[in-house]
Amino acid sequence: MAYVISDECIGCGACEAECPVSAISAGDGKYVIDADTCIDCGACAGTCPVSAPNPQD
Repeated sequence: MAYVISDECIGCGACEAECPVSAISAGDGKYVIDADTCIDCGACAGTCPVSAPNPQD
């Protein structure tokens, strides 16, 4: 299941740099994860300083 980035995102870009499949990009006010590209590895969640990326319910 893909990860999603919550509104807690501060736009630092740490998650984008960490994603091994380049599924994360800058969105409108926060970063977004392409669910079709995400491989559910959790690398983004491990690097985010505000715990914005989380598994999608």
